Amino acid sequence: MLTTVGSAIGLFAATNIDDIVVLTVLFLASRNGSPRPWQIVGGQYVGFITLVAISVVAALGLTIVPDQWVGLLGLIPLSIGIWTLIRGLLRKRNGEDSDLTLAAGLWSVAGITIANGADNISLYTPIFRTSAPADVAVMIAVFLVLVAVWCAAGRLIGTREVVTEALERIEHWLVPTVFIGLGLFILIESEVITRFFEVIG
Repeated sequence: MLTTVGSAIGLFAATNIDDIVVLTVLFLASRNGSPRPWQIVGGQYVGFITLVAISVVAALGLTIVPDQWVGLLGLIPLSIGIWTLIRGLLRKRNGEDSDLTLAAGLWSVAGITIANGADNISLYTPIFRTSAPADVAVMIAVFLVLVAVWCAAGRLIGTREVVTEALERIEHWLVPTVFIGLGLFILIESEVITRFFEVIG
């Protein structure tokens, strides 16, 4: 049991270290009202549970989404980042309140979590496939506890005065840039753009 718990903790940390950055940016944006903290936490849980469910189904030998097109999920953070950037620029040009609000709610946060979770699926699937059902259940329980820990860490960092003061001058560019960069990374790393042009060509 303790070995399984320890393995689950290590596996979660290895596959979700990048989520700390995403959560920090989300909580940084939440200071201005959107997304709300409950939407961030709820979206993180919905997205992570979806990743675990996909991994379990894949471990049983079934495929929900063809592997070659999973990278299209990168369009979610990319579109959120672009829309947030455009909206911020329009507000600034019109002389409106320039406080940053991220164009994301619960389902958008869930989508970002899923889009950023290809490594989760690729690692969880073989481990679930080769583990006893009881061990898989323990791992999933540990994962769900650690999602809360990750959210708490992201909120602690993203709402710390020293962090918010340091990022205040660049947050209008930082937040959308993080999501645009994440979306582009997923699209490029998965080679889905190349595959798309091969199909239409």
